[in-house]
Amino acid sequence: MRFGTQICGDLSLGGQREWLVADGRGGYAMGTVSGLRTRRYHGLLVVAGDTPATRHVGLAALDPVLRLPGGEVVRLGSHEWADGTLDPRGHALLEEFTLVDGLPRWRWRIGTTVLERELAVRHGTPCVAVVHRLLSGGPVELDLEALCTWRDQHGERRAGQFELREATGGAVVEGAYRLRGPGWRPDGTWLLGVHHRMEAARGYVPNEDLLLAGRFGGTLTEPGDTVEVVAWAGDLAVEPPPAIEIVEAEHRRRREVVAALGSADPDAGTLALAADAFVVRTAHGPDVVAGYPWFGAWSRDTMTSYEGLFLVTGRHEQGRELLRAYAGTLSEGMLANTADGGTVGYNTADATLWFLHAIDRHVQATGDDDLAAELVPALDGILAAHLRGTRYGIKVDESDGLLVQGADGEALTWMDARVGGMPVTQRAGKAVDVNALWCNGLAALAGLRDRAGVSSDDVRRRLAVTVAAFRRRFPAPQGWLFDVLDPDDAALRPNQLLAWSLPYAPMEPDPVALRRIGDALLTPLGPRSLDPDDPAYRAHHSGSLVDRDHAYHQGTVWPWLLGPYAQALHNASLSIDGILTGLRAHLGDYGLGSISETADGAAPHAATGCPWQAWSVAENLRILLISTH
Repeated sequence: MRFGTQICGDLSLGGQREWLVADGRGGYAMGTVSGLRTRRYHGLLVVAGDTPATRHVGLAALDPVLRLPGGEVVRLGSHEWADGTLDPRGHALLEEFTLVDGLPRWRWRIGTTVLERELAVRHGTPCVAVVHRLLSGGPVELDLEALCTWRDQHGERRAGQFELREATGGAVVEGAYRLRGPGWRPDGTWLLGVHHRMEAARGYVPNEDLLLAGRFGGTLTEPGDTVEVVAWAGDLAVEPPPAIEIVEAEHRRRREVVAALGSADPDAGTLALAADAFVVRTAHGPDVVAGYPWFGAWSRDTMTSYEGLFLVTGRHEQGRELLRAYAGTLSEGMLANTADGGTVGYNTADATLWFLHAIDRHVQATGDDDLAAELVPALDGILAAHLRGTRYGIKVDESDGLLVQGADGEALTWMDARVGGMPVTQRAGKAVDVNALWCNGLAALAGLRDRAGVSSDDVRRRLAVTVAAFRRRFPAPQGWLFDVLDPDDAALRPNQLLAWSLPYAPMEPDPVALRRIGDALLTPLGPRSLDPDDPAYRAHHSGSLVDRDHAYHQGTVWPWLLGPYAQALHNASLSIDGILTGLRAHLGDYGLGSISETADGAAPHAATGCPWQAWSVAENLRILLISTH
C-alpha cells in the first residue's frame, strides 16, 4: 500500500488516512499518512493498563529536524495549532508513505537528500522502535524532538508540573515510560494548543499541551547511516533490543502471520494482519480488542469475531484458552457485556448466544471433543438460566419457546445506542436476531452434548418447538421477517440475516427475501441498519456524540453485516462473486489495511466510527476466504 505526494501533501487526504501498529497487549502506535496528529488518540507509544480499555498516551511524536550541508534547517514534523496555523509543514516534503508488512514507512525528499523513517512495536510489550535512515545525500545533522505527555487516552493534559528524570541514553517520563537514543539533550519547553481536527469534528475538546522533553541527535554521513530511538513502558530497568532489531523481528513475525493463513489473495493477507491487531494477551489471558483506538474488550464483539480472528487464522490454542477463560466468568447464565466503563455490566441479550456459536465453531473446526466435554456443564447452566429467567427480563416464553428480552432504559441487542440514558433502538420483546441465535445455540448445545456423551434429547425437543414457532411467527406480510415480535415491528433491518446465515439457521434460504433486503439495504461497504424509506432513517453518522448515537443503528452502514449477508446468499446457492469489491477498495481509504466500524448510509458512504473494528475485519476475512475457495 503506497501513497505519493498528492496524498501525503494534502491534509484533507493524507490526514484522513490512518495507520496503526498494535503491540499485542491492547496498546499501539497510531497516526496519519501525512504525519499530522488529528486525534487525541494518536501517538507513537500508547500503553494499555490492566485491561485494553485503560490506555495512556505517552510519546506523542518524534519530530525530525534536518540541518543540511549548507546550514539550512528543515523541520519534517507536521502540527496544527489552536489558532489554525499549520507549522511545521513537513508533510509537504513527503515523497512517499508505504505500508510494508503492515508497518509504516515514510520518505522525505529535500533535493538530493532523502530521509526514511520506519516504525514497529515489539510484539507483546509496550515498546516502540523508530529508525531514521539516510537513503541519499549527506552528510546531514538529524535531531529528533520528543514530544511527550502522560494522560488517559480519552482526555487531554495542560502545561504544568511534569516529571522528567535522566536515564542512560535518554530520560524517564513521569515514572511511566523511558526514552532511549543517541545524543540526548533535555529541554522541558511546553508546546501550547496542539490541535486535533478530528476531535473538533466529533464535538470533543480538540486541544492539548505537549512537553518538548528533549532531543536525540546524530550525524548521518552517508547513505545507510541511522539514528534509532526506542520508547518503552513496563519494567524500565530492562532495556529492549536496538530499534533496528525490533523492526526486523516484527517484519518477520508479520510475514509468518500472513503465511499461516494459507491464501494467495493479497487482500486476505492484509486482513490477516488486521486481525492480528485485535488478538491480545492480558494478565487474564487471551482477549480481543473490539476496536481501535477507543474500545477495549466487549464479549459480543469477541464472540461474533471468534471464527474470523481465531479459526480461519489458525489460532486454535489461543482460542481454546480464551473460550475456557470466558466460560469461567459466566454469571446467572450470562457473559458480561463489557467492563470498559470501569464496572462490569451484563446488559446484553445476545453475547452469551454468540458464545455458544463460537464454542460450536471451534469444536467443529478442531474436533476438540475434550473441550466440548469440559464446557457442556457451563453451557447447560446457560440453558437453565434462560429457561428460569435471568437479568433484564431475558427469559424463554414457554408458550412458543422463543426468547424474550427487555428492561426499561436498556438496549440489550447489538443495536445498543442510548441518548440521555434512553435507548434509541430498544427492540424489547422477541428480537429476530436474538431468536435466530437462540435456535442456533440450542442446536449447538445438542451437538456438543452428543460429542461429550451426554443425552441431548430434551434440548432437541425444545429446539424443534422453538424453530417451528420461529418459522410460524417471524415471516411478515411485506415479504421479509419481523424485526421484533410482541410487540410486532416489521421495520426492514439487517438483523433478520442471521435467520438464514447461522450454521443452524431456523429458516430455509429465501432468495426472494434476500433480494429485497439487498435492494433496500446493501451498499459497497455493507448493509445499512435501516431501510432508507423508513421515517426514522438517518443518512449520516457524524456530528456530536448525540447526533452520532441517534444515527448509529438508524441507517448507518455496518461492514460486519456483510458476513451474514454473504453467508445467507451462499446458503441460498446464490453467487457472492464481487460482494467484497467495495471493502477491498476500502482497505486504503480510512484505517489503512483494515475495515472501519461504520459508514454513512448515504453515498459515498464515508467511513465513520473506529477505523479498525474487530468484527468488521473478522467477518469479511471469513467471507473472503469462502468466496475465493
